[in-house]
Amino acid sequence: MTSGETLGHYRIEAKLGQGGMGEVYRAADTKLGRDVAIKVLREGWARDPERLARFEREAKVLASLNHPNIAAIYGFEQVDGVPFLVLEYVPGETLRGPMPVEEALAVARQITEALEAAHEKGIVHRDLKPANVKITPEGKVKVLDFGLAKAYADDPASSDPAASPTISVLPTRAGTILGTAGYMSPEQVRGKPLDKRTDIWAFGCVLYEVLTGRKAFAGETITDCMAAVLNREPEWEALPAETPAHVRTLLRRCLQKEAQKRLRDIGDARMELEAPLEPVPAAVRSAPRERTMLVGVACVVAGAIVAGLIGWRVWRRPLPPPPVARFTITLPPGEILSPQSQSSVAISPDGARLAWVANRAGRTLLYWRPLDRQEAKPISGTENAVGPVFSPDGQWLAFLQAARWKKVALSGGAPVTICDAPPGAYMYAAWGADDNLLIGVYPASVLQVPASGGAPRPLFAADSSKGERAYWMPHILPGGKGVLFTIRTAEMDSYDDGPIAVQPLPAGQRKILLEGGYKPSYSPSGHMVYAPGRTVARRAVRSVTPGRHRASGSGPGRRVDEPG
Repeated sequence: MTSGETLGHYRIEAKLGQGGMGEVYRAADTKLGRDVAIKVLREGWARDPERLARFEREAKVLASLNHPNIAAIYGFEQVDGVPFLVLEYVPGETLRGPMPVEEALAVARQITEALEAAHEKGIVHRDLKPANVKITPEGKVKVLDFGLAKAYADDPASSDPAASPTISVLPTRAGTILGTAGYMSPEQVRGKPLDKRTDIWAFGCVLYEVLTGRKAFAGETITDCMAAVLNREPEWEALPAETPAHVRTLLRRCLQKEAQKRLRDIGDARMELEAPLEPVPAAVRSAPRERTMLVGVACVVAGAIVAGLIGWRVWRRPLPPPPVARFTITLPPGEILSPQSQSSVAISPDGARLAWVANRAGRTLLYWRPLDRQEAKPISGTENAVGPVFSPDGQWLAFLQAARWKKVALSGGAPVTICDAPPGAYMYAAWGADDNLLIGVYPASVLQVPASGGAPRPLFAADSSKGERAYWMPHILPGGKGVLFTIRTAEMDSYDDGPIAVQPLPAGQRKILLEGGYKPSYSPSGHMVYAPGRTVARRAVRSVTPGRHRASGSGPGRRVDEPG
């Protein structure tokens, strides 16, 4: 169609480009006196029942969406045998990078809001890319072209990756390819069935591009782009130095090649982007990637101390949180922290004592010390112990040794056996105010055993149909109202993050609080402290929204409401 032609009461003004199955034009609605966008089904396709049905489906998909960040549809019409969609005309520029970090994150947040609205309707975009995102002169982000596979097997071939075709007969059938090379998820490239995680991958590609000004997965041809998606990582060092750490983590989680390990909900990305930005210290920006073992040990101890101080007195009535204290404990010369660093350090609930597992002169023992003293005391009879955990009053330590859970009084005396370790038991336990220990075992379940000794009994178990392998690092909430833990699956490595969940006690429905982290603990300030991914750092989240079963915010200084 050319400028000046009409379709009913719509006068064509200019061609805007191609939009999947149709040509897109700016037009004047002479009846209502407004500018609109017209998408006309390609010439000859109106006689193809399948393509016409798909075009009608696009209209219904768009009609089901009503969100300020999604371009709206006004109608589906047909004039002289020519079917076309009447869409909101969105003035402005197509999304381009690089942008200043703060501006890029503001744009990305609006994209996540659009995708979240679509996903809640069960709609997957399938072709999110900068060309399908526009920014109006007022700064409003509009996501275009929802709900349609973008082209067909008989489309003319192109060597331009940005214009690569969609090779498809039916958009949801296994074995088809949907999307644009360079932004397709690995499962798209392989022609596998798609879900909302393919949009999360594409969002990661878009966010990377607006931050860096370059494509996450580039290539000279469509094939090169697809190979990059399957086999290469983005150039992470290209991210601006001022990119916040939580945004870097978000990008990596969005661009996990295995869908099972990818961020599972675009709403979680939105919450990450809503977290306040904090300046990135110059020392952090220029820090080398590699750390020495000594620094790593110091970080483990310091991180555990901070986490413990944040969470102290969780079994007592709520009090204003104490000021955060930061300090480093240097181990004596020749003493090495246990390789199982995440289970080597424990803080007493009152924040007054520290215990750890270390090797000194070839002998591995438990050591403990009050925080206000320098000298550490070895605990006799704890050779090769792992997983120390303090009693609620801080006077005892429980630990795993030679397939038995034991406890020892800090005042002195020989260790006492609590129980034989159940088959599949992990080296993590929690000691509740009711004087019971909770132990996570494989397959996924949590057992309870009296600290005074006895036989472990099942407390709650997982649904194996969901692929859950273990409930890891249990932490008891104040008053024994529930248990926090990380869900491990068969695909996870030892320190991969996973969903953090809470199980109300004595009964209730399990809730997912956070999609990625491990070693959760509760703070009296209302925060949940956890470690994100393969790191000894600690973060906090807040605001679990009842009914949504996920954290509505994340990042330092955010609250997690108590269940029950």
